Parts: sequence; C-alpha cells; structure tokens
Amino acid sequence: MQNSVQFPSGEVLFHFGLFQDLREYAGPRRVIFITDSNVFSIYRSILADTPIIIIPAGEASKSWHTVQSIADQLISLESDRNILLVGLGGGVVTDITGFIASVYLRGVSFAFAPTTLLAMVDASVGGKNGINHGMYKNMLGTFRHPEMILFDIQFLDTLPDIEWSNGFAEIIKYGCIFDVFLFEELLEYSAGHYIGNPEKLTRLIDKCLQWKIKAVKEDEQERGHRKILNFGHTVGHAIENQYGLSHGYAISIGMVLAATISERLTSLPDYSTPMLKRLLQQYDLPVSYPFDPNEVMTVLRLDKKRHTSEEINFILLERLGTAVTRSISFDHIAKALNDFQNAGDH
Repeated sequence: MQNSVQFPSGEVLFHFGLFQDLREYAGPRRVIFITDSNVFSIYRSILADTPIIIIPAGEASKSWHTVQSIADQLISLESDRNILLVGLGGGVVTDITGFIASVYLRGVSFAFAPTTLLAMVDASVGGKNGINHGMYKNMLGTFRHPEMILFDIQFLDTLPDIEWSNGFAEIIKYGCIFDVFLFEELLEYSAGHYIGNPEKLTRLIDKCLQWKIKAVKEDEQERGHRKILNFGHTVGHAIENQYGLSHGYAISIGMVLAATISERLTSLPDYSTPMLKRLLQQYDLPVSYPFDPNEVMTVLRLDKKRHTSEEINFILLERLGTAVTRSISFDHIAKALNDFQNAGDH
C-alpha cells in the first residue's frame, strides 16, 4: 500500500511495505543509513554491506555535537550529492537525519524508515527537522520533507512496552484535537488489542497519518492551523527536557494540564479531563509528575511558541475532537501549574 502526497514544498511517498523496498526505491544512488545504537544492535544483520552512521540512543543526541560528528563521517565516506540518507529509527533519528540532510552540501536526498509507533504516527511526518539547544527542545531546525517514508510494521515486533505507550500518547492526541470517534474507539480497547492485530494497527496508523497530512498540507510552515498539533507539547516539552521523561510520558502530562486550562478558558465540559485521564492511564501513560512549576516556567518563557514577552500561543480544547490556538498569559499558566501540583494528583 502506498500513497504519494503532494505538499506545497514537495512530494512524499508514503509506503507501507517491507524494509527491502527501500533499496529498490534508492535505485543507483548510494544509500547511507543513520541509526542509533539500540536499533543497530537489533537490526545489524539487515544493514550488512551498507555504510552506516551510528549515533548514541536517546534525546541527548539531538545536538550540534551529533550533527558535527555525522558531517565528519559523511566527509570521510566521500559523500557527494548522489546519496540517499536513510534515517532508520525513532523520532530522534528521523529528526537528526532530516536536519543533516537539509544542511549537508546545502541539501541532499533523504528518506525515513521509522521503527517506533511514535515515529510512524508523528515524528517522521510533516517535514519538521530539529535539534535541541540546551534545555530548549527543537530550538534549531528546518522544514524539509523526506522523499519517502517506509512503514514496515514488522519493526514494531521488537518495541518495548514504554515505546508502545509513547506512541499511543500521540495517537490519543489526534483523538483529542481532531477525531472524537477515534477517542471513543481508543476508550473501548487497550494497547494489547492493537499490538495483537497487525491489520487494525495498520489502519490506526493510517488514520493518524491522514490527520497529520491534512494539517501539514493546510499549513506547512506552522503559522496557523498546524499549531494545534502541539496540544500537550508546550508544557510537555519543558517537562521532558528538564526531568528526562520519555516524550510520550511528558506529552501525556502536558495534555492533562492543557485540558485543565481549557476547562477554565473555553467551553470544554468538565467531564472531559477525567475521561482523558482515564484513557491515558488505560494505555499506561502518567497523568501527573512532581515537577517544579518555577523551573517549568523558566523554560516556557523562552519557548519558540511564545507570542509576546507576556503571552504564549497555547493549544486548548473546546470539546473532545476540536482544538483551538489561543494566546494566553504566562501568569495564567503559572497559576495552573501551581494549582495542578497543589491538587496532589500525583
């Protein structure tokens, strides 16, 4: 199953198939894989006889140091513009591959083979490539799409439990901001229902892709509608980098906070946040964490989504399945963070 999607700045081939399809797609071009140490330890046999650049696993690799290391290795491999860089891994690998491909020799071709659920439904799609700067997530980056994204569901066979939960955090996000029917479907099941049924899992991934593709096509540079994909991410990113939480865990907590703030500022019914908490916990995701509100606010005040020195663009829910972007004051967020922690729900 494959679908070619034309975005404003380029075409992307979305291909559900097997890993070996990548080599056929590359044609005469020289393929160079970028992967991390965890993925390489599992799949080294399928990467035989191909140049491979291995980065340390984990969020810390999204740094200038890693970019410089990859660039040095590409130069050592005498890489010219007739290459296809393939990011094989999760969101960190796809982000760093897209970034280096955008700047090496002023831009070379690249493709993704995501190996985690999170990367399949979100991180590999949309053309955003970024690295972190200090405590600030994705502060440096580019907008550039891969030529192709290969979805080989067999990669998920080796996924640890925490990575399933990380992926379902983003899937639940789609239900919150776009699709109340998806939200209700997820409420009926647990992760095991999809893990044990590849056909249902493929349909679920494809449904999320269609929502992401629609948002990106409407607003590729994230100046308007696409911003709602950041639901839960504003506070979530601040918590993620400061406390070393996994992305899905941090976004789960961020969504609960965003829903709580929504109840105060929009028409979101008061039963919505408890439903969201129940759904997140059903997929083994946390709904709270003992963070320091002052530390979180320090990061938020320099967030790239800030609107003015006193306000930040924040994604709120009007109801389950419908989200809006509002400019709200930092003071309002600070009060919500303190109230959240003082409520003792952790």
